[in-house]
Amino acid sequence: MPSYGSFSGNPKTEWMDETDTKDRNMRLLEDFWYVDPAGFKWPAPKDSVINGASIPRPLWSVVGSPFTDDYRRASVVHDVACADPLVNRKEADEMFFYACLAGGCSMRQSRILYAGVRIGTWAAESLPAEAFSRDRMLFRVPLDVPVPEEPFLKGKLGAIALDFESLSESDGVAQMDTIIARHLKFNNL
Repeated sequence: MPSYGSFSGNPKTEWMDETDTKDRNMRLLEDFWYVDPAGFKWPAPKDSVINGASIPRPLWSVVGSPFTDDYRRASVVHDVACADPLVNRKEADEMFFYACLAGGCSMRQSRILYAGVRIGTWAAESLPAEAFSRDRMLFRVPLDVPVPEEPFLKGKLGAIALDFESLSESDGVAQMDTIIARHLKFNNL
C-alpha cells in the first residue's frame, strides 16, 4: 500500500466568537502539520485561523461540508497553505488530495474533493467578483436564494466526477488534471 504521508496528530482548536462572520473560524491551539509523500512538511502553526474545507457551498450537498468526514485534518493544512501568499495554490490543492488519502478518505472521495478545491480555485479566478461579495458569497455564507453559479458549479463537478470513473486506482494528479482541464480553463494556474 502506498504511503500518502502523515499528520502530526489531531489538531487542537477552539471556536472563535466573532460578530462579523457566521462563527465558522477556529484558532489552532498548538502547531499541527502534514508531511506529504515527498517528505515536504506543510505547517499549520499555533494561532493560525482556519475555517474548514474550501469547498464551494453549492457543492456541500455533493462533496461534504467543511468540518465533516476524514478530510478534516487535510482541510486544516490546506486552509493555512491557501492563506500563505508564498504557497502556490495548485501545489496546495495537490497536497490536499494526498492529505485526504492520508486522513482515511477513499481514492474516489479524495479525487472528488480534489476536483472540488480545483473548482473553487477556478471559480475564485473566473466567476464575477460579486459572486463572492459578503452577501452572496458562495464559499462561506448560507444563501437564501440560489445564485446562477450554483447549478453551474454542481454541473462542472458532476461532469468531472463522471470522467474520473475512467481512471484506474494507480492514476494520479496528472491524469486528474487532464480531465479537469477539459472542463475548466485556468488563466494563470
